[in-house]
Amino acid sequence: MRRSLMDILCCPVCKGELTLTIENEDEKEILEGGLLCPACSVTYPIHEGIPNLLPRGHPTK
Repeated sequence: MRRSLMDILCCPVCKGELTLTIENEDEKEILEGGLLCPACSVTYPIHEGIPNLLPRGHPTK
């Protein structure tokens, strides 16, 4: 995930601002980490450069 996406990403549930946590990154993008919504107390993972912004409790197909 590129850092520039932080300007347009928001919590999919409450539309609140997300806080970025980085565990691993290279010179181009964040590879592992999380996006925290302080209002909902939910963390959305970033795995292999892809943020998973699916709200919890919704089954994936």
